[in-house]
Amino acid sequence: MQSHNVGTSKNDVEPLAGSVQELVESLASQGAVALVNQQLLEEQRRFFQTFIQVIATAIDEKSPHTSEHCQRVPILTLMLAEAAAKIQIGPLKDFSMTDEGREELKVAALLHDCGKITTPEYVIDKATKLKTFFDRIHLIDTRFEVLKRDAEIACLREQLAAQARGESVDVEAKLAQQIETLNEERKFLHHCNMGSEFMSDELKKRVLQIAQRQWKTPDGSRENFLSQDEIDNLNITKGTLTPDERKIINRHIDTTINMLESLHYPKYLQHVPEYAGGHHEHMDGTGYPKRLKREQMSIPARIMGIADVFEALTSSDRPYNQKPKPLSEALRILGQMKKDNHIDPDLFDLFIHEKIYLHYAHSINDKGEPFLTTEQIDEVDVTQLPGYNPL
Repeated sequence: MQSHNVGTSKNDVEPLAGSVQELVESLASQGAVALVNQQLLEEQRRFFQTFIQVIATAIDEKSPHTSEHCQRVPILTLMLAEAAAKIQIGPLKDFSMTDEGREELKVAALLHDCGKITTPEYVIDKATKLKTFFDRIHLIDTRFEVLKRDAEIACLREQLAAQARGESVDVEAKLAQQIETLNEERKFLHHCNMGSEFMSDELKKRVLQIAQRQWKTPDGSRENFLSQDEIDNLNITKGTLTPDERKIINRHIDTTINMLESLHYPKYLQHVPEYAGGHHEHMDGTGYPKRLKREQMSIPARIMGIADVFEALTSSDRPYNQKPKPLSEALRILGQMKKDNHIDPDLFDLFIHEKIYLHYAHSINDKGEPFLTTEQIDEVDVTQLPGYNPL
């Protein structure tokens, strides 16, 4: 805003007329108000961004098994979104993103797991089947030691009784066989407890057989070796969660949607609940919580689904990842999910075509470390990936 100098020459300055001065002061005041409003809006925007970051950090800090998940998913999400916006061929060639659209997607990615704030830690952190606040396999170890002790005592008593009768008996072989059997059963239950492989009917039957053993409790009573709750947990078919615990975990997405839908958003963030709430949906409608199909979901929501899965597969801190998966295995699983119609097929093909998995693997976190270890970054033969169709 500028007012021309009033005067007859460069060195001759005359005061403004009263009406002109009032106009200039009014315009200056409006300009100052506009500037302050802009500054307030920018400060409000920065506050909102940092507040979101605080929530995302709190979610990650809730459990060592989800550390940095809410920081990594936005990075991977935006990598795939940028690639989709730039591609000039294939079914995604018409997809585009504005700067506000990028911010909207980033906010959704940061908050996609905010509902986990209400999920009990022992469920999130359940690395083994018998873990609650501690791993109950150690209680079973104690019972095995009691059985060994009782077997030794019984053999010694038998030996003493034989000696009293003037007889000689060989109890050592019998005891050794009993100890070996108990050790094998203990090792078997430890293996079942890890949840690292599918539990067949035969394996479940063996758990039930071991459960029928009797052991003497500290008060002298005799009980079955395993409680019903321990049997139910050890016989989980796949993974470490019971059906009830799985429901608790799945409920976090309902909580996420409810939390995010309760907020009043500016227009450019109005799709945050949809994007964040769709990362567990499947393209065939078998996902949760709304059982949406592909055509019912936006491209950004589908992008976040792939980012969430790939981060979980390659993360080294998940309780179900006994060893972090290399790129080749993670992409094979992702490809199978495409074939099963769980993830978007076009986005998966783009993910492979643009080598986004490799860009992400070499990205550096806040600690100066790559997201994937050197051992994880192996050779990937894309021609062997299930479901992959080159663009």
